[in-house]
Amino acid sequence: MSEQTSPPAPPTLLLVDDEPSILSALRRLFRPCGYRILTAEGGAAGLDLLARENVDLVISDMRMPEMDGAQFLERVRAEWPRAVRILLTGYADMTATVNAINKGEIYRYIAKPWDDHDIVLIVRDALERQQLQGENSRLLALTQSQNDELKALNSDLEARVRARTAEIEQVNGFLNIANDTLKQSFLVSIKIFSTLLELRDGSVGGHARRVADLARKLAIKLKLDAKTQQNIFIAGLLHDIGKIGFPDAMFAKPVPKLKGEELARYRKHSLVGANALLPLPDLKPVADLIRAHHEHFDGQGFPDGLAGLAIPLGARILAVANDYDGLQIGTLSERRFNADEAKSLLVKSCGKRYCPVVIDALLDLHNAPIEDGEHELQVPVDRLQVGMVLARDLIARDGSLLLAADYLLDAKLVREIQAYAKREALSLVLHIRRDSMPH
Repeated sequence: MSEQTSPPAPPTLLLVDDEPSILSALRRLFRPCGYRILTAEGGAAGLDLLARENVDLVISDMRMPEMDGAQFLERVRAEWPRAVRILLTGYADMTATVNAINKGEIYRYIAKPWDDHDIVLIVRDALERQQLQGENSRLLALTQSQNDELKALNSDLEARVRARTAEIEQVNGFLNIANDTLKQSFLVSIKIFSTLLELRDGSVGGHARRVADLARKLAIKLKLDAKTQQNIFIAGLLHDIGKIGFPDAMFAKPVPKLKGEELARYRKHSLVGANALLPLPDLKPVADLIRAHHEHFDGQGFPDGLAGLAIPLGARILAVANDYDGLQIGTLSERRFNADEAKSLLVKSCGKRYCPVVIDALLDLHNAPIEDGEHELQVPVDRLQVGMVLARDLIARDGSLLLAADYLLDAKLVREIQAYAKREALSLVLHIRRDSMPH
């Protein structure tokens, strides 16, 4: 059963006049209106009733003994300002009436004799106005209260948003660190895998790393974006992955000595290497470069016979870097060439085997090599400290990778590197990133 709300109490009128007949007439006039009516035969009695009763409207005569209407209504205004005040005046003393209006702040004054209809309307309008003012005050107070609550909620919400934002930023920071660590671990894994491939034949030790380093420098020289530089570098590390299944005898032969089935197998190794990486979507651009790094600029290469600009620029870069090192280590000919001789042979094949743009970049690089001195320092092994970061790969005597560039040295690694140098009787000098040096 729903709870029933009791009807509101009727408005209370206080009638003040020293003439009982006037009070009786007013009482008879307002009784049919449903008001609760109180009467007092003077100002003092009226004040006493106001102190005990909740009065909504006061009608007071002007001329009364001891305390006239102006004095009485002034007291009412001061002590019960909510009560509406109406003055009855029966004489033409305008000065007294104005004084009552000013001091008592009366709602209306009504001259005697009054018109019954007019006075009833005046009282009804006054009470309605009072009710509206009261409701307006209530709504203003409610609105203010709700605004205060809303401000508190907004403040709390803002604090929560700030806290949540800080939490998300912290989580993002952790994720970025984890992502950077994952990327670094992935690159280190590729470098280690590349080194393991070269253990099949010690004569090519460090070949993949040198190709990758030169290819990245050429990419930088040609102002390729960072992502492309990274892909070219990884492709350089893995460009010979397709040779993993070669018989040992094939590794000992330079390319010109390969015949028949061996040559056919050699000409497929770039395709085999690219296919080996296809299960890894992130390495798809790398696989494309590996597939095309034996294409010739004149279209006479393999496996797809691509020519000119149809060959990816990264593959054209790899071709130059790979053959430049291959000529020096003896994998492309029966004799080994020094760096200048290898460069001259590449220049002679410019526009045929090699892309002219890449050859120009190699010549520029040879004439003005990239200097890393501004970003790294050479630190003897006995002065290594925890927190230093490698600027370059740390390579063993046999060309195998000991530690990859960008590796953060901890206490254990520092001890192991120093023990390795002592055991091998090496005067190791490591390249350390300048920004990681202790202050």
